[in-house]
Amino acid sequence: MLRVEGVVTYYGEIEILKGIDLEIRQGEIVSLLGGNASGKTTTMKTIMGLIHPRAGAIVFGEERIDGLEPPDIVARGISLVPEGRRVFPRMTVRENLEMGTFALTDPRAHLDEDLDRVYALFPRLRERRRQLAGTLSGGEQQMLAMARALMGRPRLLLMDEPSMGLGPRLVEQVFDTIAQVNGQGTTIFVVEQNANMALSIAHRGYVLQTGRIVLHDTGENLLRNPEIQRAYLGHGGPGAGD
Repeated sequence: MLRVEGVVTYYGEIEILKGIDLEIRQGEIVSLLGGNASGKTTTMKTIMGLIHPRAGAIVFGEERIDGLEPPDIVARGISLVPEGRRVFPRMTVRENLEMGTFALTDPRAHLDEDLDRVYALFPRLRERRRQLAGTLSGGEQQMLAMARALMGRPRLLLMDEPSMGLGPRLVEQVFDTIAQVNGQGTTIFVVEQNANMALSIAHRGYVLQTGRIVLHDTGENLLRNPEIQRAYLGHGGPGAGD
């Protein structure tokens, strides 16, 4: 579904991504792991067109998208759940959800159907639909950010650090929902420092270090990999995200 081929991305004159290659197949959950400053969020921003690569190609289906702007990429079927949730705090829950339909050809055509679908996934949002998003808890805002992205009917959902700032119980709930969304047919690419949770639901995973992909395997094999256990799972080494 998505191929990233030899992508090189800079911030100013600083090279962040140094020729990365990865692919996401239809129906998969793929996780991208890495410590701070490894280039994970830059990878997401480059796929979404927020930053344009200096070299390489990004292909969605059969179309190159690395030269497109974010609204055009969303319109082709890729949605992003951004790091830090980024809900619209002075808009209601329902208004936030309606914002997720902006790239659809006819945003009103299936609005009620799509609202029912995300409310079924996130019943709390139905209860809070008239509440201002800025008054929601962190966990509820993460649910809202996911639901807003799903309102665009994406074929590929990108998620940047979905567990950030959440307690263990809410983290489990978020990842259970990610698996449920995938089970309904949405392909998912998730960047996450909580390696244990990310790999427990991932079909495959990549490990990024200082802008280079250094390891690629199934989620199950990466969970058992001693190097990953030391680096990311806290088994005899630094904790997740170090």
